[in-house]
Amino acid sequence: MFKGGMAGMMQKAKQMQEDMEAVQREIKSLSCEGLAASGALKVEMNGDFKVTDISIDESLFSDKEMLEDLIIVAVNDASTKINEISKNKMKNVTGGLNLPF
Repeated sequence: MFKGGMAGMMQKAKQMQEDMEAVQREIKSLSCEGLAASGALKVEMNGDFKVTDISIDESLFSDKEMLEDLIIVAVNDASTKINEISKNKMKNVTGGLNLPF
């Protein structure tokens, strides 16, 4: 009986690993938009946390320091969104276990 239980547990672990790999691939294909200045500055980021696009309204060009701060805000906004989506997707696979991915 113990062997059957162990085999079942190993099968579940293997299935969880396969599900986690599928979710990781799905996360990498994500694209999230980070915003600042009410959308005047937009940053697009993929699931690998790489910025893929930046859109800046011309009205923001007059203040270099403010623009730099807004870029940071938008990048952090996109990063936070990717993190939250990733956590939720992984939670569904791991049943709430806090496993590294």
